[in-house]
Amino acid sequence: MSNVDVTGFSTESGSRKADRVRLLAQPLTVVVVVGAVLVWAFTRTNDEIESQSIQTGVLLTKTWEHLLITVVVTAIVVGVAVPLGAMLTRRWAKPVAPVFIGIANIGQAAPALGVLVLFFLWTGWEGLWAAALPIAFYSLLPVLRNTIVGIQAVDPALVDAAKGIGMSPRAVLMRIEMPLALPLILAGMRTSLVLAVGTATLAFFVNGGGLGELVDTGYKLNRPSVLVVGAVLAVGLALLVDWLGALAEEYLGPKGLSS
Repeated sequence: MSNVDVTGFSTESGSRKADRVRLLAQPLTVVVVVGAVLVWAFTRTNDEIESQSIQTGVLLTKTWEHLLITVVVTAIVVGVAVPLGAMLTRRWAKPVAPVFIGIANIGQAAPALGVLVLFFLWTGWEGLWAAALPIAFYSLLPVLRNTIVGIQAVDPALVDAAKGIGMSPRAVLMRIEMPLALPLILAGMRTSLVLAVGTATLAFFVNGGGLGELVDTGYKLNRPSVLVVGAVLAVGLALLVDWLGALAEEYLGPKGLSS
């Protein structure tokens, strides 16, 4: 449907225009800022300690480790929160829904570093999974809550109509309720991803790698250039993940719900 009225002027809302501008400006801003910081870091005179951290191989490795943690956390969160959220909207499971939401609330309310350290002390694990599992627990709530709210917000008349034409409960869930709840689920995933990227900077506490190692090195050894590079890369990664989430919300939701 066109966004132009009979007078020839656009009827697209100001907020939607702002969203479209942001979709273009956000990645460009990240590229410019990160690029400028990297040029500054590589062209300045670095001492031996700074040179060990500010080199292409190290930065790529730490960025890849950070991304890997984020991808694993995302897979865990989506694999757990979406099916669990859908299950908790069924009539037979509604009495226990507050229990699961309460547990997820505890995960997000607790300090992220505390969750990481307690998990490490409990399991004795180190590395990727020692970081990814507690971070997934910390990031679970937005997707779980939005899945429940999105399905509950589906018009009951649509559900009744689907049942009336002989669709099974599973078919109603997968073909009616989940597609209509998708915009809210994607919004929850976007929030969860940003939380995961930010929290992944703490993964170095359990030898999980990531850009947090650069931040920690720069702080402990009083090397501001290393600290700045690690922090800017982490912020840039979070903003790019947020941008990808915004793209998903814009283009993966049901087309009929677009304004």
